[in-house]
Amino acid sequence: MKRTTVFLDESQERRLKQRARREGKSFAQCVREAVAAYVAAPGGPRPLPSWVGMFKGGLPHDTSERVDEIIADIMRRKGPHG
Repeated sequence: MKRTTVFLDESQERRLKQRARREGKSFAQCVREAVAAYVAAPGGPRPLPSWVGMFKGGLPHDTSERVDEIIADIMRRKGPHG
């Protein structure tokens, strides 16, 4: 293992120490777990669902009120992997 320095604000340090105590772990172990979770997460933004951006201004004016109904209808027609 390699020693390194990480700068945290006071709130981050306090919350991480509290969590370490609560979970019975060392502060360093919690930092390592947080870094491991961060680097394991897929990089970049996730793709948006296919229905995003399909509406434009104009009629009908009730799309914001019917959004759940409209999306459900689109998902039924496209299937679960649309």
